[in-house]
Amino acid sequence: MEQHRFRRPAMLTPEQAEAIVGEEDPAARSEIAHTTAQAMVSGGREGAEDPELVERLIALVDTEGLEAVAEIWSQSPPDTLPGALWRLYLLREWGRRDPDTIAERFRLGANRAEVAGVVAGVADPVGPEEIRRMLDAVLSGVYRGDLGVALERAGSFLRVLATGSALDADWVETHDADTAQILTRRAGSLLDTAAELEEAASLHGAGRLT
Repeated sequence: MEQHRFRRPAMLTPEQAEAIVGEEDPAARSEIAHTTAQAMVSGGREGAEDPELVERLIALVDTEGLEAVAEIWSQSPPDTLPGALWRLYLLREWGRRDPDTIAERFRLGANRAEVAGVVAGVADPVGPEEIRRMLDAVLSGVYRGDLGVALERAGSFLRVLATGSALDADWVETHDADTAQILTRRAGSLLDTAAELEEAASLHGAGRLT
């Protein structure tokens, strides 16, 4: 079975970076990452501390697409809002690029994964289509639910995929040990990301995800 990694979006061009912050340095990048992330989850166009910056975000999304904005978040720590959105973006892009693999891993893991119980009335575990719709809403700035719930659901979904990857590795190992080892490592990475999203959900609930 062909394996796919999360895709890292292309780096911003100098022209794109100039259009956002005027200069590229770590402090400026961190500031724009947090501002754009907050603008994204709040609907983006009102109430921001820097309305001009938000307007430039809107223009960037309109002209360059979400990928350019997500790249700004990519260096943010996982316990921050932009870091959490970056992980949601990676999951969304993986689902768009390789829905068949995700569906198969989800099927394998759904009956074995130890995930949280019913979340906000949605049967557990939440499936690929529900996750896709949720991530599309969050990353288009139109999500009106509790962001903490979205983060928890994404974390639980990744735990199911990790379980599916581990089960797939057990099967593949009988005829391809190298691929099985890759799958096992990938399952561990998925669990790590799940834990990061769950921690971000906890921070959001405490009002400390910024």
